[in-house]
Amino acid sequence: MAAIASEQMMPATATLASREIPPDPPLPAVNPNPDMEMTYTGNTGNDMGISTMGFRSAKYNPSEWHETNYAKYYQSFVDRDNAERVIHESKRTEKETQETTNKTQAEATKKLAESAKNIEFWKFELNREIGDVIDETELLLAQKKRLENALRATEVPLHIATDNLNCRQRRQGLDLVQDDVEISLLKEVEIINNVQDLLKNTINQCEKQIRLNRDAKQNLEMDWSDKKEALEIESKSGALRNHHTNKQFHDGAAKFEEIQSTPESWAQFTHDNIARAEHERMASIQLRTLVDNVLEDTSRDMREQADQVDCNFNKRLTEMEDAKVKLEENLNKVVKQITSQEKNIAELQQSIRDKEDPLKVAQTRLYNRTYRPGVELCRDPAQYHLVGEVNEIQQSVDALKQKLNDAENSLKDLQDNRMALEKEISCKKNSIFIDREKCLTVRNRFPSRTKLQGYQ
Repeated sequence: MAAIASEQMMPATATLASREIPPDPPLPAVNPNPDMEMTYTGNTGNDMGISTMGFRSAKYNPSEWHETNYAKYYQSFVDRDNAERVIHESKRTEKETQETTNKTQAEATKKLAESAKNIEFWKFELNREIGDVIDETELLLAQKKRLENALRATEVPLHIATDNLNCRQRRQGLDLVQDDVEISLLKEVEIINNVQDLLKNTINQCEKQIRLNRDAKQNLEMDWSDKKEALEIESKSGALRNHHTNKQFHDGAAKFEEIQSTPESWAQFTHDNIARAEHERMASIQLRTLVDNVLEDTSRDMREQADQVDCNFNKRLTEMEDAKVKLEENLNKVVKQITSQEKNIAELQQSIRDKEDPLKVAQTRLYNRTYRPGVELCRDPAQYHLVGEVNEIQQSVDALKQKLNDAENSLKDLQDNRMALEKEISCKKNSIFIDREKCLTVRNRFPSRTKLQGYQ
């Protein structure tokens, strides 16, 4: 009752949205004995156990009835007022949270769009760099192909130079000399071997750089693939709206993963991949320039040495042709001289034979005169003259025989000289045939400078 009384004393104010006026409290009832409950003292008939003499009965008095009703009215008013206030605040909170949620969602959508834009930017950069690396790798592969073509092209010059050296080993006699041609051929073989070693090393460098380019491209493609997948996720997330059906609750999604990257590390990762690819691409460009220089230098060195060899061959052929011509001239002279000497020998032999008859005559005369009788066997002037004639004829025959012997020795020397000249001429012809027909003919197949540079 005290609580009800205290509530009755509180001023009632309207807080409802409808501005409903709170109920008025009931008028207080006059009780002559406020400390006692109101009793009825009239005749009630038989005693029915109803209290009538100043003690509280089980019934309430009217004032309590009014106060209790008022308390119910007021409590209803308060509950309705509180409910209305809660509804009002709920609507305000709902509006505020709706606005906040919409704003936050709009900002999240904007952030997703920005993230997608950043991903699209790096994806474009990665795609551009991938294209550049692919193009550069294709160019380097073309350079490697040129190196392989050039390396194969060196086999023909090496075979030619080796074959020339082997053919020139079949020169005969004094012509088997280490002349300028042989020295230049040996130098050509050395240059070709050095060129082959250089080309092989350059091919190995190209293969290594191609592997590095492909590794860089693979890293870029993996990053690009991740960016593509991330862009699809971001685009899908950014396009997701409240009215879509492909949404659901994901407990535990609102957290940060331990392995998540920061925006700085995320951008730095892609930047480093692009920077490494750029580095490899620049190295590849420098290597292609080196390949051009190597092919240019090697082809020039081989071609210059080949020209030098050809020049030495022609010079040597000219020398051997001159020597052969001179030898042939001397051979002709020797042959003529042999003919003259043979004629001279025949004349000497004839002269010796011509002395036989006079010698026979002189000796016969002397022999016949030995048969003179007695004193007739005299050393007269005729005897002295005949003896002198025999001696003179004998000396003439001896002189002629000596000249015949000298002529025969000279003829033998001339014949030996002719044989030596003929042999030397044969050697010269053999050497000329080897250098001109066996060597220079083969050297006509020497590759061109364009082929040595790997373009064919």
